[in-house]
Amino acid sequence: MSHATDSGNRSIPESGHLNDLKLAASKMLGEKRRAFQAEMAVKYCAGSPRQAELLFGWNRDAVKLGLHEKRTGIVCLSVQSAVAGDKRWEEKHPEVANALWALAEGHCQQDPTFRSVLAFTRLSAKEALKQLRAQGFAEEVLPSPSTMAEALNRNGYRLRPVVKAKPQKKFRKPMPSSPTSRTRTGPAMKSRSCD
Repeated sequence: MSHATDSGNRSIPESGHLNDLKLAASKMLGEKRRAFQAEMAVKYCAGSPRQAELLFGWNRDAVKLGLHEKRTGIVCLSVQSAVAGDKRWEEKHPEVANALWALAEGHCQQDPTFRSVLAFTRLSAKEALKQLRAQGFAEEVLPSPSTMAEALNRNGYRLRPVVKAKPQKKFRKPMPSSPTSRTRTGPAMKSRSCD
């Protein structure tokens, strides 16, 4: 791999290599991306976020933060992941979720073909809600039927009827007069002609 050098005696990657570095950075997120961008800024841009922005097209604030993280060893966590979004129903109400998992386990069956690890269940979301109400859980802690279906699906319980086994097709028995039912052990016999 050859690199061009500029007047500052820095190594600048070739166009193809530059595109590969941009692609690699675009596939990463958060801390890993900033660490990668900081490494590339040190290697190719003498640690300058502004030069990294010009050369790679990366946000110089992200590169600057990555350089600070590299220098101090302290990783900055984004506030978004800590405070944004709503918790899943299972996380909000773990005791009800545990009762649901126990209920679903009682109604589940492994895929008859054993090709997947999913458990199929006859238990619908509506029926699961009905049985949880019967166990005495308050209406406030129970989710809507669609949320119940999503929670069951997320945890490996597919809401569909269990297919026990597919019956084999009925094959017609060969009749003795059928040409396919005759066994041929010797050479084919000559048919007689009526001369």
